[in-house]
Amino acid sequence: MPPAGRLPGAAGKKNRRGYGLISTLITKGRRRAEKGKYRLTLDDFATIDRGCFCLWRPPSVSELLAQADLQSTEHQSLGQQNVDHQNSTNQGIGNQSPSQQTPWLTQLQQRSLAQLNILAARVKAAFSLPLYLLMERQLQPGEAWYLEACEALSSHFSLPCVAAGNVQMHLAERQRLHDVLSCIRHGCAVPMAGELLSGNAEMALKPITAMARRHPQAWLARSCELASRCHFSLDELKYEYPAELVPSGLSASEYLAQEVEKGARRRFGEAVPPEVQTQYRRELKLIAELNYEYFFLTIYDLVCFAARQGILHQGRGSAANSVVCYCLGITEVDPTKVNMLFERFISKERHEPPDIDVDFEHERREEVIQYIYQKYGRERAALAASVISYRFKSAMKDVGKALGLSEQRLDELIGAVDRRDPQVSWQQQLQQGKLLPQQGLGQWLLPLVETLMGFPRHLSQHVGGFVISAGPLAELVPVENAAMAKRTVIQWDKDDLESLGLLKVDVLALGMLTAIRKCFELISRHIRPFAMSDIRWEDLAVYRMLQQGDSMGVFQVESRAQTSMLPRLKPACYYDLVIQIAIVRPGPIQGDMVHPFLRRRDKIEPVTFPSAEVEGVLSRTMGVPIFQEQVIQLAMVAAGFSGGEADQLRRAMGSWKRSGELEQFEHKLLQGMTARGYSDTFARQIFSQIRGFGEYGFPESHSASFALLAYVSAFLKHYYPVAFCCALLNSQPMGFYSPSQLIQDLRHHGGLVLPVCINLSQWYSTLERQTDGSLALRLGFRLVKGLSEHSAAKIVAGRGEGFTHLSQLAALALPRREQEALASANAFATLGGDRHQIRWQLAARQQSLPLFEQPDEADFRPETALPEVTEVDALLADYACTGLTLGRHPLALLREQGLLGKCHSAASLWQCRHGQNVTVAGLVVGRQRPGTASGVTFITLEDETGNVNLVVWSDTARAQRQAYLSARILKVSGVVEFSSGVLHLLAGRLEDISGSMLALVVNSRDFH
Repeated sequence: MPPAGRLPGAAGKKNRRGYGLISTLITKGRRRAEKGKYRLTLDDFATIDRGCFCLWRPPSVSELLAQADLQSTEHQSLGQQNVDHQNSTNQGIGNQSPSQQTPWLTQLQQRSLAQLNILAARVKAAFSLPLYLLMERQLQPGEAWYLEACEALSSHFSLPCVAAGNVQMHLAERQRLHDVLSCIRHGCAVPMAGELLSGNAEMALKPITAMARRHPQAWLARSCELASRCHFSLDELKYEYPAELVPSGLSASEYLAQEVEKGARRRFGEAVPPEVQTQYRRELKLIAELNYEYFFLTIYDLVCFAARQGILHQGRGSAANSVVCYCLGITEVDPTKVNMLFERFISKERHEPPDIDVDFEHERREEVIQYIYQKYGRERAALAASVISYRFKSAMKDVGKALGLSEQRLDELIGAVDRRDPQVSWQQQLQQGKLLPQQGLGQWLLPLVETLMGFPRHLSQHVGGFVISAGPLAELVPVENAAMAKRTVIQWDKDDLESLGLLKVDVLALGMLTAIRKCFELISRHIRPFAMSDIRWEDLAVYRMLQQGDSMGVFQVESRAQTSMLPRLKPACYYDLVIQIAIVRPGPIQGDMVHPFLRRRDKIEPVTFPSAEVEGVLSRTMGVPIFQEQVIQLAMVAAGFSGGEADQLRRAMGSWKRSGELEQFEHKLLQGMTARGYSDTFARQIFSQIRGFGEYGFPESHSASFALLAYVSAFLKHYYPVAFCCALLNSQPMGFYSPSQLIQDLRHHGGLVLPVCINLSQWYSTLERQTDGSLALRLGFRLVKGLSEHSAAKIVAGRGEGFTHLSQLAALALPRREQEALASANAFATLGGDRHQIRWQLAARQQSLPLFEQPDEADFRPETALPEVTEVDALLADYACTGLTLGRHPLALLREQGLLGKCHSAASLWQCRHGQNVTVAGLVVGRQRPGTASGVTFITLEDETGNVNLVVWSDTARAQRQAYLSARILKVSGVVEFSSGVLHLLAGRLEDISGSMLALVVNSRDFH
């Protein structure tokens, strides 16, 4: 096998079969190796037929030097003797006369020619097809001799030479960036990079005239001739759906119709309503016409597997909310209750499968993924890829490290920047703060980061898009190993799949589904058997809770923007929730549709329509377009778009910021609406909302699916708050709120929360029946930082009736650091003594005991007693070890000590008047800055009585950036604002008072 990096460079077929061979070869090499590497042998090329040709790139000069193991002094001599050649672009091949050759060069020839001859002989023997020598001129030291050697090789082995450029950058000016990227890839800094850096800019794309100066005309001509023999287009790739899902004796259409009809009877009873039959038959007819039966059957098979395994799932997307998908059990949303746009479901004018995403429990989605791999095999199924691009933080980190800046300096630079400031760019912020390095390699930090942002950084897994094919997938697109074990991904970005028409089944993960299932299990174990069928729909008490903005932990309506909207919109039924979820989105907000909707809902202004056609589209949302489907419908009924044109508009809406495609529809939309009698104001308002949906498109179909889960989670929060909070804790990470905030919310609602206990806790949090019959939440070992699940299992298995002394724990042989973590979390409280005493006893234990000798209580008896733990020390330890406290809140202690002055509490703010100037203080538990908020940041402060919602305008944040970005405890002076039952504090002065409790560790959810 050739040395690493010396495999044949490319094999090309002149048609579709050749493409498949190359794709399969790439897949073979990538699947054998870890992510990012190849492993091929010459034997792998034996199956390539003579319809192909191969281009072999011999080792470069630098590689030959390394292989020949020359002394560094000899290498330097070689570079000095060839310096004139390196600076000349017109010198031809073999112009160095024999008299210029030195004895050490003869030694190089002997060693390197031997290497070249061995490689060439092996490559030649491995290929029965035409073989060519790929010649790249890089004008490196020693290249004149190297080219002579390659020409001799070409002559001896009858390998025709072909000109090539080894292009790695499009402009020579990018050489500095190319060097930095090389250092990033190899994990080193520029000063230590050595030969990883390019000696010149020859790897830039060059015009044919420059190529002609570097290569003989015969080489260039041969390159053009070989290129002309290759005829292939990606349009030739034809995708076929996997067909084994259909039972023998039935066609795909017959089987799909059979399953839909069975599902319809299950959903609607034996007497299926005629309108439902008409709708699903219409959908089935169109599915059959476009040959999409296997697409639906594939998804149907997955949800059937999930149902058999007890995995909760919920489909969403335009097609997912069709009658067909409702009957197949892909979704629980009854499409007869939600008006769906049929052209969004499926269209004859677009040649792609309809849109269906299926969410599964996030902790059990891997079971579904492995089911797909087992059913179709690694050869026919793989995850789609997603290209991750450089953003500010990653670009600063990678470029800074390559330039030799320390981690501490880079953290300082990144932490000083507010990337959400719309008026002062990050470059200006760094320059104003005089933070940028001015000398050495660091002076290139700013220009290199600016250039690198937006570049592809790495290929990642799509969040769940699976590609499944009837035949070998590698013949369509190369496949490689993912970084995660037992997963493979295709090498194409998910957005490129549509060009090929590949079947992408979105198998997504949703934490709320996990929490709902766990909540059902807790209720069933401790209260009564409970399942989805036990949810009471349209319960007024549930809606009253939501109308008060009491929605922490409730799916999709727990953000600051949503909790502020709930008391204003006052959802009172399922469809109100559909609107509630969709209205707090960039489309309606940027299109100025929110306030008109609320005014019409509150009967402040009348509901009007410019035409009967528009009324048919907007009647269910009071004449205001809220959903993406409505905007598309308006384009059809008011501007004359066809169904296919409307779908093209939808696609452009999702990518206009990247491609600018949306602008091409502006003239047609405005002209079409004007021609049909609509005002220019109305037309431009509609186009403004279309812009708002760009990158943030949120269709009614998604909102309908999410609203169902929002109601279920709200029902559980209202009627089973302790079980719901326990399920949320056991499903972390998920949602907007930390375990500390979820527990504080439960306690404010009267729930009892018990601490981590060595004798009573399990790994996950649990429910415990109290003497009065109520249920309390017992925190689990999972919350203790530094404790492994394995050690927790040993504790549970070994405690029997319960530990009574630390000596009994010695037999478990837990790592000392994990024992100390438990002690710091006060998990040994039931054994007597505070956490300091317990840690002291653990430290007093003999470090080593004779073999088989059992420790006794004396081994844990320290000679010195410690002072008792103060309340502040206990609080700090709680936050450090579990991220929360069940003792008094930090703000209660600071208030008691007089450190907060006349600060109002969150509860007392409700007694203030609108417009009153007040001062508050609290732990910073969240910073949110929605893209629709016009520079506003929402900060949530937590004190002992609840939360304070701050509104921080951009000027305020900019003037007090340090406190705004980094404070853990924030003191704020501002103005109270009441609006529709919502209380905000408009922040004025921000003061970082974290120093009042320096050791407090609080993790806030910032800008997520």
